[in-house]
Amino acid sequence: MKKILLIVALMALAIGVEAKVRLPHILCDNMVIQQQTDVRLWGWAEPGKQVKVKTSWSETTATVKADKDGRWLVKVKTPKASYEPLSITFDDGEQVSINNVLAGEVWVCAGQSNMEMPVKGFWMCPVEGYNDVVVDAKKHAGVRSVKIPSTMSATPQDDAQCAWRVCTPNTVGDFSATGYFFARKMHEALDIPIGLIEANKGGTRAESWLTKENLEKYTNDPTDSVEICKKWSQWDYHRSLLWGNGTFNPILNYTVKGILYYQGCSNVGDPGDQYSERMKLLVDQWRGQFGLGEIPFYFVQIAPYRYDDDNNAISGALLREQQFKASQIIPNSSLVCTNDLVYPYEFSQIHPTQKQQVGERLAYTALARDYGFEGLMYESPTYKDMLVKEDAIFIHLDHNYHTDAPFEDIQGFEIAGEDKVFHPAKAQHFWQPGGGYWDEAIKISSPEVKKPVAVRYCFRNFQIGNVKNGGNLPLFPFRTDKWE
Repeated sequence: MKKILLIVALMALAIGVEAKVRLPHILCDNMVIQQQTDVRLWGWAEPGKQVKVKTSWSETTATVKADKDGRWLVKVKTPKASYEPLSITFDDGEQVSINNVLAGEVWVCAGQSNMEMPVKGFWMCPVEGYNDVVVDAKKHAGVRSVKIPSTMSATPQDDAQCAWRVCTPNTVGDFSATGYFFARKMHEALDIPIGLIEANKGGTRAESWLTKENLEKYTNDPTDSVEICKKWSQWDYHRSLLWGNGTFNPILNYTVKGILYYQGCSNVGDPGDQYSERMKLLVDQWRGQFGLGEIPFYFVQIAPYRYDDDNNAISGALLREQQFKASQIIPNSSLVCTNDLVYPYEFSQIHPTQKQQVGERLAYTALARDYGFEGLMYESPTYKDMLVKEDAIFIHLDHNYHTDAPFEDIQGFEIAGEDKVFHPAKAQHFWQPGGGYWDEAIKISSPEVKKPVAVRYCFRNFQIGNVKNGGNLPLFPFRTDKWE
């Protein structure tokens, strides 16, 4: 009899556990919710079961019914950003609560290893200033992050084992370095909580994050998981579809402000305009999946690196050119230049140590474009036009904030004649009386090229220039020719 009663009790307990509302792991204690909007909350319950959602900041109770598969999703209005701890209670007859929630700004950190790289660095790849970051971390408890485990899946996943973490001297080392430096600067500027959702994987290609439908329609990549694994049997991080299914899909219901993206190295060598077109495809896909409109997309140009074991080859330069093209065709996007953020000895280091400047440049971009800091100089200078006159080429730049620096010893330019052979060039500021458009420019010449026809700037795998604008931001690498 006692055994029967025990079995009945265990069955009742099991039924109760099964009936309890289940939340995705990303909805948990310490989370940051996007302020002053309708955020989505979701989970699972018994099919047809009514779920009530009550927040600590509102008298309103939201009610939703689980569908035939037990899924439910509800929207609740969120308060203005603050450091006041909030709570949310879910009730289908048995309550589940999450606590120490903050309202603030939430950004996604996507891409490959240079986004994944933590503040404490990778093996043989340090991050500059680590100890200072640890000491300073106690000032930034308002910064929080959640790391989505980098996993592959043959089918789109709607949950992942993860938890939000509060920034402390003991936890900051595990935050994405680029993401953290972005969040720290945002926190300093706005004095509100900043949340980071880290959904990335080292070595991934742009295609790694595309859906099956987009891969089948726009690429020749396989979409069957067996065939995918066969094609990239040696480098699993290059696999298409699977990383997006396992690592990015679980966050798509989360309400976010925008996306930060640092990727491209694994696509070096792509032909023509393939990369820029697929980047636009990916951004369109993510915006559609989040369903939040044309959210900001701010991304990072890959740094100089010795691809092809050759500093003078241009495969990396061509990918950087594609990233620049992507920034021109993707609405509400902006590209951060990093040509100056490598040391000369880092020609073989795919993970440059200077991550603070990368994250901060992303922050300046967001602050200027989305948060009213109109006085910030956040855009890097770009090539505008040129004039060939006798034995020299004269160029103008856009987004220079009235400054083309340095004043002397300008480095990074090359020119070529009709033979298409580029030679290092002397570059100098040029001006003459008259006030005409071409009375002030950068003059580029070389004694090796008597009749120049084309100019390039840092258009090699590893070439560091020194041209900057009034915001001390580097000139984007460029070429005026279209030679193969």
